[in-house]
Amino acid sequence: MKKAVLLLILAMFLLSACSIMAGQKPAISEGTAVPPTTETTLEPRPLILMTHDSFAISESILQAFEAEHNAIVELLPAGDTGSALNQAILTKEAPLADLLYGVDNTFIGRALAEDIFEPYQSPLLAEIPQALQLDSSYRLLPVDYGDVCLNYDKAWFADNGLQPPQTLADLTDPAYKGLLVAENPATSSPGLAFLLATIAQFGEQGDYTYLDYWADLRANEVLITNGWEDAYYGYFTAASTGERPLIVSYASSPAAEFIYADPPVTEAPTASVVAPGTCFRQIEFVGILKGTANRDLAEAFVDYMLSRPFQEDIPLNMFVFPANQNAALPQEFTDWAQIPTEPAVLDPADIAANRDEWIEAWTVAVLR
Repeated sequence: MKKAVLLLILAMFLLSACSIMAGQKPAISEGTAVPPTTETTLEPRPLILMTHDSFAISESILQAFEAEHNAIVELLPAGDTGSALNQAILTKEAPLADLLYGVDNTFIGRALAEDIFEPYQSPLLAEIPQALQLDSSYRLLPVDYGDVCLNYDKAWFADNGLQPPQTLADLTDPAYKGLLVAENPATSSPGLAFLLATIAQFGEQGDYTYLDYWADLRANEVLITNGWEDAYYGYFTAASTGERPLIVSYASSPAAEFIYADPPVTEAPTASVVAPGTCFRQIEFVGILKGTANRDLAEAFVDYMLSRPFQEDIPLNMFVFPANQNAALPQEFTDWAQIPTEPAVLDPADIAANRDEWIEAWTVAVLR
């Protein structure tokens, strides 16, 4: 009898072992604790980044962050810089996103005054030049910058035996009459940047102010358009059938002209005027919005935006310069994009306090 019982127990043991070897889980009695298994995976966490409409980055760059952090990055385009900031302010009690990218130094004063960002001192700031770090409270961290400068059509000036202008004052010379197209500062970001450059150069007081300068430009038949695309592809001789060989554009525009030239060219057909005080530097920032439920993930994404993989992807997507000084530039930027050594400078607080008044005074002087 004892022998039979032992044989029965042995048979049950062998049957259970075979079941496990065959991939079958042994029965677990009710109330027995189940240890965790590696088969259990967490759902990816969503991270929402509100941006202006010009934001662009390679899909592979976003996917790399998503894979490392088990996240899904959702982009929320919200119009131009001013519109995106307005949305973030109006929804601050119930934020639409975790982060906002695209506030620049023409809006940073207002953005900080509205107190919609949480401070975060990223360790990657050690790789960002101090000149780009405009917020000592670390609520807005610099991601990239671009210089708004005069661009000119090299072939047109060579064919017409005329030297391109070297200063802003040169544009009032009758030799350049009817040659410049610029953008309305009330409706265009580069238009506003160029207006600020003229304010920095000529000031608001004295015998010759920025309004006097614009009156002279008007007399010299400057053409004003609502936006950069209208100006560049509608009137600039290097990019259209237009008759204006001078335009308010970007220091990176010549690199873009080289890259997208059809047929290919051996040098950029345009160049920038980068003499001291002729360009205005726009710096774009990212900030973590108050009320985010994903603070740790938002911090990780800020770090990622300031790291070399993200930074080195910026130039050929948005045609601006990376803020990280260790990021390598593409060869096209090295060859054809000029970086002004002394851009025009205005205090962001002064811009925030006077922007609307400056634009209104410009409108009266130039358009009415």
